[in-house]
Amino acid sequence: MDTTGIQFLEQMALDDEAIVFMRVDFNVPLDDDGNVLDDARIVGALPSIKHVLATGAKLVLASHLGRPKGAPDPKYTLEPAGAKLAELLDLEVHMPQEWYGDEVVDGIERLRRNQIVMLENLRFHPGETEGDAEFAAGLASIATHYVNDAFGTAHRKHASVYQMVEHFRRGRTACGFLIQKELQSLGRLQLNPTRPFVAVMGGAKVSDKITILETLIDKVDTVLVGGAMAYTFLKAQGHEVGSSLVEDDQLETATAILTRARRQNKRIELPSDHVVASGLKVERADEVSTVTGAIPDGLAGLDIGPATRQHYASIIADAATVFWNGPMGVFEHPMFADGTVEVARALAASKAFSVVGGGDSASAIKVAGVEDQIDHVSTGGGASLEFIEGKPLPGIEALRANHPFR
Repeated sequence: MDTTGIQFLEQMALDDEAIVFMRVDFNVPLDDDGNVLDDARIVGALPSIKHVLATGAKLVLASHLGRPKGAPDPKYTLEPAGAKLAELLDLEVHMPQEWYGDEVVDGIERLRRNQIVMLENLRFHPGETEGDAEFAAGLASIATHYVNDAFGTAHRKHASVYQMVEHFRRGRTACGFLIQKELQSLGRLQLNPTRPFVAVMGGAKVSDKITILETLIDKVDTVLVGGAMAYTFLKAQGHEVGSSLVEDDQLETATAILTRARRQNKRIELPSDHVVASGLKVERADEVSTVTGAIPDGLAGLDIGPATRQHYASIIADAATVFWNGPMGVFEHPMFADGTVEVARALAASKAFSVVGGGDSASAIKVAGVEDQIDHVSTGGGASLEFIEGKPLPGIEALRANHPFR
């Protein structure tokens, strides 16, 4: 993506008279007791938060968490995220009960150094996901400057991501350091990737990945396919796939994608062997086996087999650029995790510029213990895919339109 016309946080003039509204992504997993299970997204926002606080500006953070239905729900409160942030930065986090209005304004005015305001879950208000103009204007009314550092929602036309940007004077909006890194890292894949360029695509459904697969065929040299989506491709080629998950209504699409790749002299690699079982409720090792070629009736492919793992690893080892999105099997089940973990380790061991597209793939590299060996782990699964597809991201385009020199 061309970043011309997008102002970055380090370029924005801030002082102790500024009040910065920063959209962050604190959509973190919580346990049954409301404790943060993974603080990676909070940690990812720290550089931008620290930068604003260092200027003396007052800071208001805003995020969503989960999918509440436009009304307060204790299950989705941001209080645990606020507590974790306070712990990480050793500061006080104040959480008003409203998103804007006198209570919020008064709270901001009383802020001292090492204190910030964090609004409650934006999705508790129906106007957030609806892109409501009044809600956007209300949010904008409490601040003088706007920073978006939530790449995971940049592809949404939500009030805090898109509509509220127009309420700020030009030069007073910017993207934060996290989004800046996303644009730079993903931009390397989109504009001029070093070759060989390999994409590793997994997950359950071809229908979820049609557009990105079609885009990647034009960009990459090889696509390594895993996960349940591989069985739609294999069936489209006439292979027996047993009880494996298949989208029968996508067989023609899979055939078209394979044909398109062949015509462009691009390789689409499919699993040659499979870890199979009668279902996901297996508990014993003797209920799981590996088959090469045809999968017998009554058995489903739930992970790529050892030969496929080795083959995929050898292709990754020779790559100069690798993009990975989607697990190779049902990796949350220990008996079907090896394929995903071995691909993660192969990626970490390679010399390629490596980008992992968020979601389950990001979880997989943590399970494999190689997160610090990947060049870039995107914080936005859907946003990263749309970015690579070349689609405009509303949250980014809003910032571009508000640039001071346009």
